This record gives sequence, C-alpha cells and structure tokens, in this order.
Amino acid sequence: MHIEPGVLNAAKVLYANATAIATIAVFAPKLLRRPDYLIKTVLAALFFSVFMEVFHLPVGASELHFVGASAVYFVFGFIPTLLGFAIGLLLQGLLFEPLDLVHLGVNSLSLILPLIATHGLLGRRFFVEGGLSIRWAEVVKFDALYYFGVVAMVGFWLALGEEPTPLHNWLLFAASYLPLVLCEPLFTCLVVRTLKRHADNQWVQRLTSVKSLALA
Repeated sequence: MHIEPGVLNAAKVLYANATAIATIAVFAPKLLRRPDYLIKTVLAALFFSVFMEVFHLPVGASELHFVGASAVYFVFGFIPTLLGFAIGLLLQGLLFEPLDLVHLGVNSLSLILPLIATHGLLGRRFFVEGGLSIRWAEVVKFDALYYFGVVAMVGFWLALGEEPTPLHNWLLFAASYLPLVLCEPLFTCLVVRTLKRHADNQWVQRLTSVKSLALA
C-alpha cells in the first residue's frame, strides 16, 4: 500500500499532508478525554509496525503487507488504531525506510480513510451491546471492506501520478490482497479469543478493548 517517492509531485504531496494532518487533528483531542487511549495508541503503533515489517512483498503497482488491521482494531479500538497507523508509519520511516517519509501523509491517508469508513459502516457494530460477534465470517466482511478501501486509495494516488500506471499492475496489486482478506481474520479471531479468556484481568481491561466484544 506504499506509494513510492516520485510518483506524486510536490504540490499533491503537500495537499495530502495537509489532509492527513487535518484528519488526525479531528480525532486526536479524544486522547485528552480518554487517557487510556494514549497507551493503546502506542501499542497499536508498535504492533502495526511489527506486522508491517514481518511481511511485505512488492506486487504490481505497490506492496502487499500484513497490516493486521482487524486484529489491531478489535484489540485496541478505533481511535488508537487510527492514530497508531499514522504513528507506526512515522516510526517505520524513521527507523527503516527514510524515503517513505516523503509520502507519510499519502500513505497515512491510504490506511486511515478506509478505517474511518469501515468503522462507520460496520466496525462500530462490534462494540455495542447486542451487536455483531467476533467470528471468522464477520471479520472477513470487516477486512474485505477495509482492504477494498486501501486498494481504492492506492489506485487514487496512482491515478494522480506523474506517469501513467498500467491498469494490470494495479489489478495485480488488488488481487494480492484477496488471500489476506481470508487469512487475517483467522489470526484476528485467535488473538481476540485468547485475550477474551483473560478479559477480567486488570491489564487486559486497561490495555485492550476486548471486554466489550462478543464472541459467537
């Protein structure tokens, strides 16, 4: 889901950075109202960074990553995940890929805008009493909606690029996420079910959001 340096001109990168900052600014104040979000955000950023570094493969017009989006989202919640994605990309740029800092805003938007949409359309229903239960089929729907958004965002940036990107390169990249949509929910369900067994532990309650989730 990375957009390589040089694809977008400086003006478009500037607009993307401004949009990313504005988006984060809308949600960041919630950290002040919920101090527990702060440590959850840090943990979300760390786990996301680890997942991204564990598996990444150049495919077509971009890269296939194990994002761990649903696992991070269900374990830490919406706001920590949203902010954690942006912080995680910043950490990766500072520690591993300095060139990615050029498109920090671009790549952040590719992750956080689909998350906002997925949370609003589907995700929030998992966190309300009597809502959706954590089971493979339901998490697949979450992942499918989220990664459709990520793939669409990558296509959007490529369409704005200075050089035309062959459509088949984007389609190859999009198709590479199909196995992830099927496999990641298994990992997510395993993690959530494991933590749910210890939901009454004070550390699990403080550091995760799993107590509010229901299992099928």
